[in-house]
Amino acid sequence: MRKPRDIDSELKALEAKAKTLKERRVRQLGELVIATGGDQIDTEILAGALLGAVATKDTNAKEGWRKAGAVFFQRGARKAAPGSDRGAANDAAPDGHAASA
Repeated sequence: MRKPRDIDSELKALEAKAKTLKERRVRQLGELVIATGGDQIDTEILAGALLGAVATKDTNAKEGWRKAGAVFFQRGARKAAPGSDRGAANDAAPDGHAASA
């Protein structure tokens, strides 16, 4: 007769893996917010924008957002989001003042 499986220990291992994956997902969502420049706006605005995106039934708007997101990931998440202050920092002279054209 073969040895019975220890279901309890397998469940504990799966629960630990699920917890690790949930933590990783939360961390990645935070990184996404930062990479898109979302950390530069008020929390209430960000929450409202996300709630609006979830609630919208407009498939054209969602498709536009999906395309913009795909472009974002294709160009590299580390580049500054359009309209964020991050790009302005790159235009500054070494002394911290904006470079003149």
